[in-house]
Amino acid sequence: MPFYDLKCSKCGNEFNIMAKMSERGNKQICCPECGNCELDAVFKNINIIQSRKSNEGECPNKHVCGGCCSH
Repeated sequence: MPFYDLKCSKCGNEFNIMAKMSERGNKQICCPECGNCELDAVFKNINIIQSRKSNEGECPNKHVCGGCCSH
């Protein structure tokens, strides 16, 4: 199940919750402060998980590109 950062359109409370995609789509998630189910997505963090088998062929400019180039 994914985590969602949500903001209540009624009281402005921001919270994070783990829920099924169907619960989010069917508006079954409600604000823990006021109970309102009209929520907006809040984009705060991006988590990137990168798998590497070895350091062989690692970009020599990793300090510049962050290792995201196709080198």
